[in-house]
Amino acid sequence: MSQNKAILLLGTNLGDKKNNIETAKSLINKEVGVIKKESNLLENSAEGFTTENLFLNQKIELLTNYSPFELLQIVKKIEQKMGRVYVQPKENERYVDRLIDIDILFYNSLLIDSKLLKIPHPQNYTRDFIKSLYFF
Repeated sequence: MSQNKAILLLGTNLGDKKNNIETAKSLINKEVGVIKKESNLLENSAEGFTTENLFLNQKIELLTNYSPFELLQIVKKIEQKMGRVYVQPKENERYVDRLIDIDILFYNSLLIDSKLLKIPHPQNYTRDFIKSLYFF
């Protein structure tokens, strides 16, 4: 199998946020592939919903043998394993507070536009905070 490069976005705004990010990275390293690069950590306000809880976000670059759709399944299982609960957003809002969120921003240079997965992630270009995360 060939190694594929993926860039993931990790985000959390509940509980011990630094620990949530570290736990997610540990599980990704164990279950998905080797993390090669990590961005800075960024604390920022929520986008797309109202909350007083600030987010902590980080991008990671990793190598994986999994396909994009397999990768999506695995990161969603990691979110569940960590205790993420999906609840209905408030009226006129798109999102809710979350213990962990793992998004696939890029996967090699693939373009995917399906109901389950869009790569590059559409919010790469609409969320300003993503542009503030850079790899060392």
